[in-house]
Amino acid sequence: MRASIRPGTRHYIPGRIVHHAAATYRGDGKTDAKDARIIADQARMRRDLQPVRGGDQASTDLRLLTTYRTDLTYDRVRMINRLRALLLDYFPALEAAFDYSKKAPLTLLTGYATPDALRRLGTARLAAWLRARGCRGSAAMADKALAAAHAQHTTLPTQATGAVLVARLAAKITALDADIAALDAEIAEHLARHDDTDIIISMPGFGPLLAATFIANTGDLTAFGTADRLASMAGLAPAPYDSGRISGNHHRPRRYNRRLMRTCYLAALSSLKNSAASRAFYARKRAEGKSHKQALIALARRRLSTLWAMLRDRTTYRESATAPLAPAA
Repeated sequence: MRASIRPGTRHYIPGRIVHHAAATYRGDGKTDAKDARIIADQARMRRDLQPVRGGDQASTDLRLLTTYRTDLTYDRVRMINRLRALLLDYFPALEAAFDYSKKAPLTLLTGYATPDALRRLGTARLAAWLRARGCRGSAAMADKALAAAHAQHTTLPTQATGAVLVARLAAKITALDADIAALDAEIAEHLARHDDTDIIISMPGFGPLLAATFIANTGDLTAFGTADRLASMAGLAPAPYDSGRISGNHHRPRRYNRRLMRTCYLAALSSLKNSAASRAFYARKRAEGKSHKQALIALARRRLSTLWAMLRDRTTYRESATAPLAPAA
């Protein structure tokens, strides 16, 4: 729910706040007039409401595109899992032979998905068939497929229908891969129009897709005010959980942007490959007794502060071979 506290500003009031606040008002009835009064009272009294953050056209487009890409990725994983389950029903040796997130195994299944069909075709003709369709390592792949076919001579009752469904799923996954590739090109095109792109990509670990997701989930960073608020929204700043004599307890905020946290976490993990500063910080946290996940979250938090300072000062990332990550000033 949105409410205007003063002219020109809009703040967000979660529906849960309105629901709980309604219990403090007299009467059990619920009307639009009563809801409007509760919203107006909350907007007038509370000072911790988050402003409604607007973004430019590029970040808005990136939010729509990256969200749609995430949906397509989930669909792809679901279809691959279903394909493997179908193969297990009638051809388990072939299911175990290949990684069906790759192009070549999917191409194989669109044409030959049963032991009999593979044995009749033979290794040489199968390798030529795969090579004609642009599959790399066609000879080795043909050998593995025929080895799987020779390992099973029993025709299971599920083979006839299962093979048809497997071929359909393989074709759909291949088409979905083409859609995702086209969408990636569109995301890169919109990303190039954003003013912060060069700064974000200069930080190790941020490729085009992670940079686009970061921009899509942050928009105008001035709305956060500080790097700490941004870290809190990303779930990287622990919140206190004290009660009575118990103090010093911290836990992850209950309300945070999970996509933004995943983006920062994956970027931190990727930075270990090519950033000496990230590796040094990660090693120090592990030496302090932190687990792998805890050390990566701490690294993501430190990198977010660094990125905040870079965007604030409009500077790209630079590090020496031994310098640790610099905190935000």
